[in-house]
Amino acid sequence: MNNLNADLVTRSNLRLYPDTSRVLAQLFVPGLELSLDRESRATGVLYRLLALPEVAVTATLETLHERFTKRHRNLDSILQENYNRVMHRVSPGTTLTAARQLLIGASFTKEFSVESAALFNPSVVPHPDQSDVETGSVRFIMSLRAVGEGHISSVEFRTGIVGPGHNLHLDNHGRYLEAGRHSPAIHDRDLFLDKLAETGNDRDSSGFLMRQLQAHFDNDMLETALSDLADQSDTRRSGVRFKEIVRRIAACNYEVEFDDGTLLSERILWPYSPSESHGIEDARFVQFIEDDGTKVYYATYTAFDGEQVTPNLIETRDFQRFSIGQLSGPAAKNKGMALFPRKINGLFFALSRWDRENNAIATSADGRIWGTPSTLHSPVQPWEVIQLGNSGSPIETEAGWLLITHGVGPMREYALGAVLLDIDDPGKIIGSLDEPLMRPEENERDGYVPNVLYSCGAMAYGDHLLLPYGISDSSVGFAFVDVPKLLERLT
Repeated sequence: MNNLNADLVTRSNLRLYPDTSRVLAQLFVPGLELSLDRESRATGVLYRLLALPEVAVTATLETLHERFTKRHRNLDSILQENYNRVMHRVSPGTTLTAARQLLIGASFTKEFSVESAALFNPSVVPHPDQSDVETGSVRFIMSLRAVGEGHISSVEFRTGIVGPGHNLHLDNHGRYLEAGRHSPAIHDRDLFLDKLAETGNDRDSSGFLMRQLQAHFDNDMLETALSDLADQSDTRRSGVRFKEIVRRIAACNYEVEFDDGTLLSERILWPYSPSESHGIEDARFVQFIEDDGTKVYYATYTAFDGEQVTPNLIETRDFQRFSIGQLSGPAAKNKGMALFPRKINGLFFALSRWDRENNAIATSADGRIWGTPSTLHSPVQPWEVIQLGNSGSPIETEAGWLLITHGVGPMREYALGAVLLDIDDPGKIIGSLDEPLMRPEENERDGYVPNVLYSCGAMAYGDHLLLPYGISDSSVGFAFVDVPKLLERLT
């Protein structure tokens, strides 16, 4: 089938490939390498390390420094931190030299290559800093899904400048990767209660627990309320399982902060909470304009715990401090949720694929708790007959909301389409393309998952869209879309 919309799109020759040298240093506990493992070998490893003569400790540490110092910004700090995490296994009163502590830390550390399997599914937004950018150009931030050993996904970033015209420049990424410092979040009582209700657990205990808490509360307040609940165990089913659920919900909401000295491309959002233990997938970033005109960046992403997928939300104003939390409600199900870039008639709007095959639209009063969505767009054309979804947040134009979609057709080929929604009533479709806007070309069909062309978000600049896209779940390509021509075809 010929692509009748080929004149709307110009592909760039630039392509971004995985870099296996980008590694994180992580805690490694021998014996717990696999999720099914239950028996740690830490005691035996420590016994052998403590038995080494000091001369061997010093020589081994010198070799480690020679081999690994250039791969990490603060290697000794990492090794010391990992020693501190296992030092409870050392007998009380044991005196260790600084070198032996670092060697123990190194023995409980591993490197993880975050891009070893793939780098794909980008989204792009304007950078908060547009200083010294020439007219017709935009500095941007691009998020990426990186996949490493064990198919664990995380979120990376790149920066660059696009324009004028089809000019595109990507900044060099930094040498190091850092996962930042994590801290507990402040919880929203209404959202927390909604998440408890979704578990189907003891409503009586849930109601009592939430009544003990303020509208916003921290983990210490939550533990106090759990203690109050335990005091009433004779009349309430506040067993161990209920407490586990409550603490899991709390752990799924957290914050991450990075040092000023790190480049944005060195910061990585690494799976941290129970709901994302097997990966953070397909972040759809959008620059959101608040009612007072200030800008905040949101991203919906898919959290995967090895069994279930759930949409979660990232919030940041500067890409240095991130708040990460859960969403709830009927529309916050399955993959592929995307926020509109501003409120409409006082409400947050989002696209949802809660039923796994149609594009639907939903609203929320607070951007966290989402109502029942209504079907917006169903598979009709052959190239989308399997299922539909969005390819990022809609883009506001004078003609309406421009939505880039993706469709799955025969042979599980993924292609991109386009739909135009009414600016005041985005549940109304003004026009749509019958043929794909883009489909995989011959040199884009091979990869980790063949025949896939997929994007998590485009960015408008001038009369164009910068549309980065994943190539067969392996690498990233870039395209420029002629917006006036596309709108003319859609209307």
